[in-house]
Amino acid sequence: MRILRFALLASLAATAACQSSPAGNPATATSPMPVLKANKGASYPAAEGFDQAGSDAKAMALADKVMAQMGGYSAWQQTRLLGWDFLDGSYQLWDKHTGDFRWQKDSTVALYNLTSKQGRVYRSGRDISATPDGTKLLGRMYPIWVNNSWWLLMPFKLKDSGVTLTYKGAGQLMDGTPAEVLNMTFKNVGVTPDNKYEVLVNPKTNLVEEWAYFPKATDAQPAFRRRWTGYQRYGSILLATDRSDGKDGRGLAHLSARNEVPTGLMQDPKPVTKL
Repeated sequence: MRILRFALLASLAATAACQSSPAGNPATATSPMPVLKANKGASYPAAEGFDQAGSDAKAMALADKVMAQMGGYSAWQQTRLLGWDFLDGSYQLWDKHTGDFRWQKDSTVALYNLTSKQGRVYRSGRDISATPDGTKLLGRMYPIWVNNSWWLLMPFKLKDSGVTLTYKGAGQLMDGTPAEVLNMTFKNVGVTPDNKYEVLVNPKTNLVEEWAYFPKATDAQPAFRRRWTGYQRYGSILLATDRSDGKDGRGLAHLSARNEVPTGLMQDPKPVTKL
């Protein structure tokens, strides 16, 4: 699986409300189980297809610091089940090891596999996969995962397949805190390789604390700039909840990270209690 763009072209900042569809920007993602390069001794080995030649040493070293501060590469690899509320009110669970993705909103549940791209949709426990609503939702499941998981996990993806990572220099967070700025661009992947992110790392915490999205790498100003704060430990990794622009208070909720998957959870056709 390679980097894809989610169907919504407008940025979250330009979206008045997140009520019926995942908000945001073209998101990026790799497969549930990325293939690693031969250098397995590295603390944070790049995924196969990472643009090593086009990236610079300072940026990659900073990515290593971020990964270490988030819990470390080993902890990230061992984390199997991730759960979170997205901004549109949906709740999802992703089994990184099997590629199973479970999405629910109100009485609707979609059970999908990211590798086979097959699944079923249920409403109040009744299979509606063959209906227009069910077929439409199944067709959106992969891009929904791409978009929604990106908003949860971007700091873990700085050395993903297709990424070019470069050091832009010193900058500032919205509140004036000094930061180091990474440029994250994409090469020979997906349908929107022109996207760019600026990822702002606080050198005192070694954590990503802000991000900015540019529809095109040549754009002078970002479509949005938002916080990446509110870190807490979930299982053996750190995750952040705050995605606000400093005014709207938006964020993620019901985050969880586990090394084991409760039996039957990913196959339950009815809405489940959030972990």
